[in-house]
Amino acid sequence: MVGALKFELAPMNVVWEELAAGFPDAETMARITIRLVVAMIFGAVIGIQRERAGKPAGVRTHMLVSSGAAVFILASGEFGMNPDSISRVIQGLVTGIGFLGAGAILKLYDRRAVEGLTTAAGIWMTAALGVAVGLGRFGLALVATLLAWMTLSLVRQLEHIMNRGDRKPEDDTISAED
Repeated sequence: MVGALKFELAPMNVVWEELAAGFPDAETMARITIRLVVAMIFGAVIGIQRERAGKPAGVRTHMLVSSGAAVFILASGEFGMNPDSISRVIQGLVTGIGFLGAGAILKLYDRRAVEGLTTAAGIWMTAALGVAVGLGRFGLALVATLLAWMTLSLVRQLEHIMNRGDRKPEDDTISAED
């Protein structure tokens, strides 16, 4: 009877051992958590601006892109990949996010315009922020976040002032004549 009980518990032990093996020590877990939270915050800064501008890719999208990019970097580092291998992960992220951004770009034949370029660029930038945070480059990510926010918020106002009503500046539109 005791042997049968050990046999039944063995699979549960394997499950618990496997789950426990996937958790790092407390210090590493704190570092990972901090980086993911910071990535989400920086993504939210860009996402809030986009949402306030009425764009479809808003807060949640940008938070997920930034934290997702950070997860790829953190997981690669935690797995023990060397810098060359991590650079290949980054290359894959840049390519993959490019396809995600491409989905945000629309060509409007009736208006001879392309929309979504700034949204796509914002998604790409947000992924770059997540990579920087995942690598522990908080200063770089902070400055890049502030510059991206300024580009999205303040440059649009500057464009409006420069155009003085000659044409309507639309955030994500380039006419076929440009």
